[in-house]
Amino acid sequence: MLNSYGWSDKLQAQFQTHADRGLTPGRVTVQQRGLYRLATPDGDLSAELSGKLAHEAGEGGYPVAGDWVACATRPAEGAATIHAVLPRSSVFVRRASGPNVAPQTVAANVDIALLTASLNADLSLRRLERYLAVAWESGAAPVVVLTKADACEDVGALVAQVESIAFGCPVHAVSAVTGQGLEALAALLGPGQTAVLLGSSGVGKSTLVNALAGEALMATQAIIDEGARGRHTTTHRELILLPSGGLVLDTPGMRELGLWDNEAGVAAAFGDIEALAAQCRFHDCAHRTEPGCAVRAALEDGSLDEGRWKSFGKLQRELAHLDLKDDPLARAEVRKVWIGRNKAARAHLKHKHRGGE
Repeated sequence: MLNSYGWSDKLQAQFQTHADRGLTPGRVTVQQRGLYRLATPDGDLSAELSGKLAHEAGEGGYPVAGDWVACATRPAEGAATIHAVLPRSSVFVRRASGPNVAPQTVAANVDIALLTASLNADLSLRRLERYLAVAWESGAAPVVVLTKADACEDVGALVAQVESIAFGCPVHAVSAVTGQGLEALAALLGPGQTAVLLGSSGVGKSTLVNALAGEALMATQAIIDEGARGRHTTTHRELILLPSGGLVLDTPGMRELGLWDNEAGVAAAFGDIEALAAQCRFHDCAHRTEPGCAVRAALEDGSLDEGRWKSFGKLQRELAHLDLKDDPLARAEVRKVWIGRNKAARAHLKHKHRGGE
């Protein structure tokens, strides 16, 4: 059973110390409010954490859907106790919503990140840039999936817009109604390959899972008005085995995807801006008024979109805020820098409005 869920020789080697303790390997297939379902050699079992793991697991240390775990099984009861989480090959982490700044692990051990967005009025390049940054950081290969292609009048134009910000990342327009694009998407999910579906509420993730599975496995809810936001139906994270032998992890829609330790992911998602910055005359160029600034030159000649540049700055400030939250001295120093930049920007605008250059 474990082979169909992606078990490998590498995982077997990592598990050996747990096997010596008499524990059994399993993969988390369902995660919902501290309750788990596991695929194990003893069948599909419900599971809970051992007291030691619940006490000692730090931030991000609790099992999530997709995790491989070491557990003590009780087949007669249909139950198991999780004692350890195996090392992860990839992990998706976001900043938890609410006032407390903390990381939240969304999924683990996935090979492909299917970043879903709907081809309607709610399509946002800025939101996709955020998802791309998190995906590149995770270690999985990002793929953009644009759903509801059957309801879009100009699919090609919107795909081109998305491709302009998804450098090196495949973009697929699909329709669960007509079947458009599903064959190419299914080809990515070979035996043992795990994909995670990430996206906002109502973009059609559960409908897409049903289409790939060839049957209604996940509850869905129709969009109320054409072009409007949908309502999320998935309330838990579930790993589903497809007829192709691939696996897909459906997740609840996220109204907000806060960054968490995603510097490398942001750099990868904005590789064009990073390349421009490397061409600036000064290595510490702030891309404001410095001579020889390649970024400003690209903005002025239109080769760099102003919205993309602002999005990059927003994500950079978000990461800086997290880094400085617990460091008051560094926070004060950065505040001085931003005050200086704002003063310079205001002075530049004032001069410009007076007719100067």
